[in-house]
Amino acid sequence: MINTDKNHKHTYDAQGKMTCCTQEEKIYTQAGAKELVNEKHQHDHGDDEGHDHSHSESSPIKMFLPSIISLVLLLAAIAFDHWLPQQWFTGWVRIIWYVVAYAPVGFPVLTDAVKSIRKGEIFSEFFLMGIATIGAFAIGEYPEGVAVMLFYAVGEVFQTMAVSRAKANIKSLLDQRPDEVTVLRNDQPLTVKAETVNIGEIIQLKPGEKLGLDGELLSETASFNTSALTGESKPDTKAKGETVLAGMINLNTVAQVQVTTAYMDSKLSKILELVQNATSQKAPTELFIRKFAKIYTPIVVLLAVAICVLPYFFVADYEFRDWLFRALVFLVISCPCALVISIPLGYFGGIGAASKNGILFKGSNFLDSLSNIQNVVMDKTGTMTEGVFKVQEVVFDKAFNQDEILQLVNVLESHSTHPVATAIHEYVGELDNTIRLENTEEIAGHGLKSTVNGKDLLVGNFKLMNKFGIQYDLDPNSIVYTTIAVAYDNKFVGYITIADSIKEDAEKTIRLLHKLNVKATMLSGDKSTVVKYVAEQLGIDNAFGDLLPEDKVNRVKEIKAKGESVAFVGDGVNDAPVVALSDVGIAMGGLGSDATIETADVVIQDDKPSKIPMAINIGKKTKKIVWQNITLAFVVKGIVLVLGAGGLATMWEAVFADVGVALLAILNAVRIQRMKF
Repeated sequence: MINTDKNHKHTYDAQGKMTCCTQEEKIYTQAGAKELVNEKHQHDHGDDEGHDHSHSESSPIKMFLPSIISLVLLLAAIAFDHWLPQQWFTGWVRIIWYVVAYAPVGFPVLTDAVKSIRKGEIFSEFFLMGIATIGAFAIGEYPEGVAVMLFYAVGEVFQTMAVSRAKANIKSLLDQRPDEVTVLRNDQPLTVKAETVNIGEIIQLKPGEKLGLDGELLSETASFNTSALTGESKPDTKAKGETVLAGMINLNTVAQVQVTTAYMDSKLSKILELVQNATSQKAPTELFIRKFAKIYTPIVVLLAVAICVLPYFFVADYEFRDWLFRALVFLVISCPCALVISIPLGYFGGIGAASKNGILFKGSNFLDSLSNIQNVVMDKTGTMTEGVFKVQEVVFDKAFNQDEILQLVNVLESHSTHPVATAIHEYVGELDNTIRLENTEEIAGHGLKSTVNGKDLLVGNFKLMNKFGIQYDLDPNSIVYTTIAVAYDNKFVGYITIADSIKEDAEKTIRLLHKLNVKATMLSGDKSTVVKYVAEQLGIDNAFGDLLPEDKVNRVKEIKAKGESVAFVGDGVNDAPVVALSDVGIAMGGLGSDATIETADVVIQDDKPSKIPMAINIGKKTKKIVWQNITLAFVVKGIVLVLGAGGLATMWEAVFADVGVALLAILNAVRIQRMKF
């Protein structure tokens, strides 16, 4: 059974081993942080004193040793019973032999059953296996009693190996930080533990080495492999002063990096924490199975009692031993292991597969939500376009001094972090420090306003001109590019056009979305002509420009009013109201921003929009695997339950229905991590 207490938290002992968490949470919690590498996957609901089924630190031979001992003793006993009869192998000697064969695999399970009962969790899988096998001994079916527990133990080992492999895969994908780094102290290289490095120290990074902490590049240039963080193997060249992150691999020359962030506060640590905490928001399927298991198990125990007792009143030649055996078979079949283990592992595999490709899901519920998404609504700048603007032309009235106005615009735009401001600064050059601005303010969705030499300066879109009654004799819609209108001293000066290039995989993104039957809508504060031009180039279904933040919210509300689900893709901060309204909020380029990690439900670590349909596809594949496991478990168990109740299934079929199905479901769940998307 699974603890469904929402307030059940993870705790760890001094060795970093988990001491209090649910079975699902243990499966999910990948060993992303170093202290969790040796965590055990326990089936006793978490106490350190409980029996450890996993032996995750042991070799396979040691893990299988109890089962090997039990198997040898069982085969010898069966041989003495049928093929090599021995006079001494009778009575108490025979019973004790089978008990000894049962002990290595059975006693640990019985111990766990007792502990579960003490916690108030009576109907656990250990309890079911315990009463079924003890019952088999009680009616003299010793070989069956030993065999059931033996195969159960073997299945548990295989399950543990599958889970451990999945967790190891996630760890190798995410925890790319080296244990040791080389720092320069007194101009001498010294190898130290990464967690002991202080902010401000300088790390020396040789070609092929991984960076252990976030920092600022001191070398003039250096190329890095960022695949551990973004899923993108293409080298990323950084210049002096740029931020480099833990997990990046230095490619060519010796580089020096000044540490700016503590080891446990690095970007990779935040990503690891995000994936580890993905269990906190569970998919509806998981929540249903948890509730189902809590109701299902007591019911099957009552049914088993009924199978044993009720026929006494209706069957003429009632034989208690036969009907008890049927009830015991029924109990073995009824164990819900396949469901309670493989389903959370399936979602865990999906989260791991996404992480491998530079996509972070904050919970399995978002995998489910994204798999059914009908609309992807996206911002334009920085999502489908590069967000790198360049000035194309300056069209000013000849009555004004162009250089003087450009200097004023440059100084005013320096108060903004918008990419447009960067483009103007690059075009105009250094700021004129003699210019003094007064009463500078940013008008949301319009632009900037300030006072220079007692005269108003307006820089923004044409809505800003309209707002302040500035007259102009041109049609803004006739200009295709992004346009920055300028007014000075209540007179229209002219405009600056700025162009932004479309991302190379943007068209592919829309094509893949349409292939998934997902509609694409573009919303932007940029002018409508630009937005519609980009939309036409990409094949986007609907596009709207000249939108204020509240206009974007209203557009999304219109889509949701049709009963359709919406995923919004943006920067995760400026579009917070729309992100909150959407079913799934997706942040682009979250690698460089803590805010995007905090705000969005899904974080795409690089700036590739093609990761949007990939994330949807991973959600669909994960959900498909989960439902395959549910169907497999219910169908096989249903068939064998009916056969067992009718006396047509033996303990051997019962073992397959329980352990076999659980193992098949787990192997099916972990295969998503090997898929290519």
